[in-house]
Amino acid sequence: MKLLTLALVTLIALLQYPLWLGKGSWLRVWDVDQQLRAQRETNLKLQSRNAALDAEVRDLKQGFDAIEERARSELGMVKQDEIFFQLLDGQRNTAPLTR
Repeated sequence: MKLLTLALVTLIALLQYPLWLGKGSWLRVWDVDQQLRAQRETNLKLQSRNAALDAEVRDLKQGFDAIEERARSELGMVKQDEIFFQLLDGQRNTAPLTR
Protein backbone atom coordinates (compact mmCIF):
# COMPACT_ATOMS: atom_id res chain seq x y z
CA MET A 1 0.00 0.00 0.00
CA LYS A 2 2.85 2.41 0.79
CA LEU A 3 4.43 1.65 -2.55
CA LEU A 4 1.17 2.43 -4.35
CA THR A 5 0.79 5.73 -2.45
CA LEU A 6 4.37 6.70 -3.25
CA ALA A 7 3.84 5.84 -6.91
CA LEU A 8 0.65 7.94 -7.09
CA VAL A 9 2.29 10.92 -5.35
CA THR A 10 5.22 10.67 -7.76
CA LEU A 11 2.85 10.46 -10.72
CA ILE A 12 0.93 13.52 -9.53
CA ALA A 13 4.21 15.44 -9.05
CA LEU A 14 5.33 14.49 -12.56
CA LEU A 15 2.01 15.62 -13.99
CA GLN A 16 2.19 18.93 -12.09
CA TYR A 17 5.74 19.75 -13.22
CA PRO A 18 4.77 21.04 -16.72
CA LEU A 19 1.93 23.09 -15.23
CA TRP A 20 4.19 25.01 -12.83
CA LEU A 21 7.69 24.88 -14.33
CA GLY A 22 7.42 23.65 -17.93
CA LYS A 23 7.33 25.44 -21.27
CA GLY A 24 3.69 26.55 -20.98
CA SER A 25 3.69 27.01 -17.23
CA TRP A 26 1.70 29.49 -15.19
CA LEU A 27 4.83 31.51 -14.51
CA ARG A 28 5.59 31.79 -18.22
CA VAL A 29 2.01 32.80 -19.02
CA TRP A 30 2.12 35.47 -16.29
CA ASP A 31 5.43 36.81 -17.62
CA VAL A 32 4.14 36.98 -21.19
CA ASP A 33 0.98 38.71 -19.95
CA GLN A 34 3.09 41.37 -18.21
CA GLN A 35 5.12 41.90 -21.38
CA LEU A 36 1.90 42.19 -23.39
CA ARG A 37 0.53 44.87 -21.04
CA ALA A 38 3.76 46.85 -21.24
CA GLN A 39 3.78 46.63 -25.03
CA ARG A 40 0.15 47.79 -25.23
CA GLU A 41 0.98 50.86 -23.11
CA THR A 42 3.92 51.62 -25.38
CA ASN A 43 1.71 51.19 -28.44
CA LEU A 44 -0.89 53.61 -27.04
CA LYS A 45 1.77 56.27 -26.47
CA LEU A 46 3.15 55.75 -29.96
CA GLN A 47 -0.33 55.89 -31.50
CA SER A 48 -1.04 59.23 -29.87
CA ARG A 49 2.33 60.56 -31.03
CA ASN A 50 1.65 59.30 -34.56
CA ALA A 51 -1.79 60.92 -34.57
CA ALA A 52 -0.25 64.25 -33.58
CA LEU A 53 2.39 63.95 -36.29
CA ASP A 54 -0.25 62.98 -38.85
CA ALA A 55 -2.34 66.02 -37.94
CA GLU A 56 0.71 68.24 -38.26
CA VAL A 57 1.58 66.79 -41.68
CA ARG A 58 -1.98 67.28 -42.92
CA ASP A 59 -1.95 70.85 -41.62
CA LEU A 60 1.33 71.59 -43.38
CA LYS A 61 0.06 70.09 -46.65
CA GLN A 62 -3.26 71.96 -46.67
CA GLY A 63 -2.45 75.53 -45.83
CA PHE A 64 0.20 78.16 -45.52
CA ASP A 65 -0.80 79.24 -42.02
CA ALA A 66 1.04 76.38 -40.33
CA ILE A 67 4.11 76.92 -42.51
CA GLU A 68 4.10 80.62 -41.70
CA GLU A 69 3.72 79.91 -38.00
CA ARG A 70 6.68 77.52 -38.05
CA ALA A 71 8.81 79.95 -40.02
CA ARG A 72 8.08 82.70 -37.51
CA SER A 73 8.48 80.70 -34.30
CA GLU A 74 11.31 78.30 -35.18
CA LEU A 75 13.29 80.24 -37.76
CA GLY A 76 12.58 83.81 -36.64
CA MET A 77 11.46 84.88 -40.12
CA VAL A 78 9.36 87.96 -40.86
CA LYS A 79 7.32 88.95 -43.91
CA GLN A 80 8.54 91.41 -46.48
CA ASP A 81 7.89 95.02 -45.42
CA GLU A 82 7.12 93.86 -41.90
CA ILE A 83 8.78 95.37 -38.85
CA PHE A 84 9.64 93.08 -35.96
CA PHE A 85 9.53 94.41 -32.41
CA GLN A 86 10.92 92.40 -29.55
CA LEU A 87 9.65 93.45 -26.14
CA LEU A 88 11.91 92.60 -23.25
CA ASP A 89 10.72 91.97 -19.73
CA GLY A 90 10.88 95.36 -18.07
CA GLN A 91 11.86 94.16 -14.60
CA ARG A 92 14.99 92.31 -15.67
CA ASN A 93 16.57 94.99 -17.85
CA THR A 94 15.77 98.27 -16.13
CA ALA A 95 17.62 99.78 -13.26
CA PRO A 96 15.60 100.97 -10.27
CA LEU A 97 14.43 104.53 -10.58
CA THR A 98 15.82 106.91 -7.98
CA ARG A 99 14.57 110.43 -7.34
